[in-house]
Amino acid sequence: MEQKRGTFGGQIAGILVVAGSAVGLGNIWRFPYELGRNGGAVWLLVYVACIVCFGLPLMISEFAIGRNAQSNTARAYGAMGGGKAWKAVGFLGVLAGTLILCYYGVVAGWALEYLLRAGANGFAGKSTETFTADFNAFVSNPVKPIACMAAFMIINLAVILAGVEKGIERASKIMMPVLFVFVVVLAVMCCMMPGAGTGIAFLFRPDFGKVTPNTLFSAMGQCFYSLSLCMGCIATYASYFRGDTHLVKSAVNSVIIDTVVAVLAGVIIFSTAFSVGIQPDAGPSLVFITLPNVFRQLFAANIIAGYIFALMFYLLLFIATLTSAMGLLEVPTIYLKEEFHIRRRYSSVMATAFCILVGAACSLSMGIWSKYTVCGLTLFDLFDYVTAKVMLPVGGMLTAIYAGWIADKQLLRGQITNNGATSKRFFRFYLPLVRYVVPVAIILIFLNQLGVI
Repeated sequence: MEQKRGTFGGQIAGILVVAGSAVGLGNIWRFPYELGRNGGAVWLLVYVACIVCFGLPLMISEFAIGRNAQSNTARAYGAMGGGKAWKAVGFLGVLAGTLILCYYGVVAGWALEYLLRAGANGFAGKSTETFTADFNAFVSNPVKPIACMAAFMIINLAVILAGVEKGIERASKIMMPVLFVFVVVLAVMCCMMPGAGTGIAFLFRPDFGKVTPNTLFSAMGQCFYSLSLCMGCIATYASYFRGDTHLVKSAVNSVIIDTVVAVLAGVIIFSTAFSVGIQPDAGPSLVFITLPNVFRQLFAANIIAGYIFALMFYLLLFIATLTSAMGLLEVPTIYLKEEFHIRRRYSSVMATAFCILVGAACSLSMGIWSKYTVCGLTLFDLFDYVTAKVMLPVGGMLTAIYAGWIADKQLLRGQITNNGATSKRFFRFYLPLVRYVVPVAIILIFLNQLGVI
């Protein structure tokens, strides 16, 4: 007998779960290095504009599509009209989310390794050169990163196996408040470091001369990545929303939480980077080389403070990766369950096994398989580029077209206004955005990136 579909407990539960899906490596690992290599504060302004113009209307669209269908993402598209052909857009989201989890799990494994190192007091007494050498040796090792990635994925699987209410919702209610407290405390501590003001100025003082076409392209890709848009998570989670959940308020609150955490992560990273003299465009290594170096300096000044600081940060990073990974794993889990009638425990294990297998290949591409490239990109970098800068924006454009032109407007309006229980004024603002602004802007940015305009 088919089990009854789970639902989240209420408005707050839905916000925490969706915010947890959005807040992850995209905020703490990817956001700082995209900002660092694309002009600093001016990129942040473009990013916020993308959040308002793209992120919010698309999240509301996915909420409406998911809750209306009460099904997996692939099946949800088409349920508002347009026929089965539109299921391909939903399937694109399922595929994108699954591929992202494959390489996301690799970086999550790094976070787990560094959490263990922090717990074992592994940053004391080392030089900056040692941190760099240790990180490079770890990520290129053919065994250890894969083992860490697999361990992380098994932890993630355990949450998914517990189900929607007892697994995803309960974990989010515990982890999200802890995550927010940690990020605020760490940001305050980092602002007090010598030289932190230069890093904060880099984050908040824009230089408009640094705006390039790539600034727009990068900010748009990060907007989709950071908010978990068009990777199946949002529509899947919305399918567990109760009928009285206010979709617009849930979307606005989730976007605000996600953006605040991303900016605070930038405060943590850049205040410490400038404090120890490391360039802001140092890339992903900012999290795994720069901060351990800071922790080492804190150890030298105060062993207890350094130990607590290091442990808090990597526990924060681990929690953030887990809250996002839960949403990413739920996408193929519920897809396999509903489309192929596979029991949940088997579909979740199958999805996890696939991600571990492909993730192992991504990890090896940073070591012994680094010589194998596609268009100059390793497998890890290829997955990152294709998903964040191609699949997600394309999915966003098609989602906007579907919501703006194809979906039954009565059904769409009914979902967004809770069948008239909330104000209809927002819908008049929302509809032109998804009909014209979102798809046209994405097309123009793509054509500019390709050199056509």
